[in-house]
Amino acid sequence: MVAVIPLAGREPRVRPPAPRAPRNGTGGTNLELVTPRRQQILDIAAELFAARGFHGVSVAELGSACGVSGPALYKHFESKDAMLAEMLVSISETLLSEGRSRVGSAAGPREALTALIEWHIEFALAHRPLIVVQDRDWSNLPDAARERVRALQRSYVDVWATQLRLLDDRLGPEASRTRAHVLFGLLNSTPHSGRLPDPQMHDVLREMAHGALGLA
Repeated sequence: MVAVIPLAGREPRVRPPAPRAPRNGTGGTNLELVTPRRQQILDIAAELFAARGFHGVSVAELGSACGVSGPALYKHFESKDAMLAEMLVSISETLLSEGRSRVGSAAGPREALTALIEWHIEFALAHRPLIVVQDRDWSNLPDAARERVRALQRSYVDVWATQLRLLDDRLGPEASRTRAHVLFGLLNSTPHSGRLPDPQMHDVLREMAHGALGLA
């Protein structure tokens, strides 16, 4: 679902956090436990993992980038694996929760797909490092987190696929899911396709996505 950009030479920076869905006992912590400091650490870790890979960044280096010692990170996360798990489960939860919300507010399938496109573009432009990390470090996830991410991603695809079938009743389930995956490939290209300023990239991605789904 994602693409890769070389980020070497860039200093880690704190991004505004994406909207985060509450989590239950199957997925992690509750929303009230996601503190600004915890989110800041995740944002910095995402930048570092995107630039050098999960195994290319030590706990000591993560701590230094966050302005603390490596062991101090264990006040927030029990391990580097747990940090990666929270990072990738969180983005999948966020995509699904906000996607469902926007569909629920739409007047019909055309409006729902337009809203989904806008949401995914916003996310893909604001969180390029997360896209890189998910693509490259998927295999480093603990088993439980990998299954959780896989389930969330299937549900997110189905949100899109349902609206595609409502718009065109000639589409079957697999055909609609395939179209959704193809579109994700376009929208998730931001780490390496974003050669224009973000507002212009937003317009380009919107135009191409609308064209691909026949919404133009």
